Amino acid sequence: MSEAPAEYAVSVVILNYNAKQWAHRCIESLTQQTIFDRIQIIIADNASADGSDKLFEELISGWKNAIFVQNGGNIGFAAGNNRGAHRASGRYLFFLNPDLWLEPDCVEQLYRTAEENKVAAAGPYVMDYDDDAYQSFGAVGFDVCSLGVPVKPGHTPRELFMTVGFVFIRRDVFERLGSFNEQFFLYGEESDLSWKIWISGERLIPGPKGRVHHRGAVSVNPKGGTQMVEIRTSDLKRSQSNLNNVLVLLYHAQHILLLLLFPLLLLLLVESLMGMVLARRWSFLRATYLGVLLQLWRLRSHIAERRRFVHSLRRRGDFWMLRFFTWRLAHWEDFKRVLKLGLPKINK
Repeated sequence: MSEAPAEYAVSVVILNYNAKQWAHRCIESLTQQTIFDRIQIIIADNASADGSDKLFEELISGWKNAIFVQNGGNIGFAAGNNRGAHRASGRYLFFLNPDLWLEPDCVEQLYRTAEENKVAAAGPYVMDYDDDAYQSFGAVGFDVCSLGVPVKPGHTPRELFMTVGFVFIRRDVFERLGSFNEQFFLYGEESDLSWKIWISGERLIPGPKGRVHHRGAVSVNPKGGTQMVEIRTSDLKRSQSNLNNVLVLLYHAQHILLLLLFPLLLLLLVESLMGMVLARRWSFLRATYLGVLLQLWRLRSHIAERRRFVHSLRRRGDFWMLRFFTWRLAHWEDFKRVLKLGLPKINK
């Protein structure tokens, strides 16, 4: 398969890991893009075991604008996407999961939004897989625990504090910001990147006409096919998410925002205690809270190094970033989801 020329507008990077059932519709939606001839498609595979690696490779076989990258192991979200991005030549990068499909003008609309507004990054409007029900539009700010507060349904803010799930970003900015932080094996990668976008002096705005249909959480919550019918989590998911939420704050808070570490740790303790009760085992608390504290201690040199890197990028300090602070709580949407689908089920 030939290497992509430099004139591509957008390089779409899809990281695959055992997503065979989603492959056909995902790729089909890419072929229907209005600027398909200006898109480079990169499939990066983390050594899938369900045959999806071969399927994706077959689906793009013979395309001059497509590359298949075999990462050789399950190296995680950040590292896997970085390997794909290293092969990109588009002006912009658009990172996607396989469990989605794009409306025909999605890529074009995000490209236009970024170009016309002269910004580094844009966030797509995300809907449920089967219909146009609102799912996500990124985060409008952060709460007292430093967690991203979702955009309210029906609201289009002037700027986004954070893109959630999918990142559309200028490739030179992505590279200058150090790409995805490979310390993150799962969860938090887009949060880390969004903080760096703002701290470095760049902007992130919503792209409401760039519309994506997404299933979401298929690895830990597969029941229901294209619809989510229950809430399910695991020791691994919670421990990774908790660790990375703390790391994001420790990397990027300059001084006053470090105070948010105390309510964040308290929240994570309460959540872990509740999870221990639901799971009926001590090991959940040990994995998702005590183990996280131990890991943070072990990572103290790494944290210091990342803070120095962020300082080298910094154009905006904590007082400037306080414009994104909101008293709304990030977990309010999670609470409403529990009311709808019931208490979470916990896999070991």
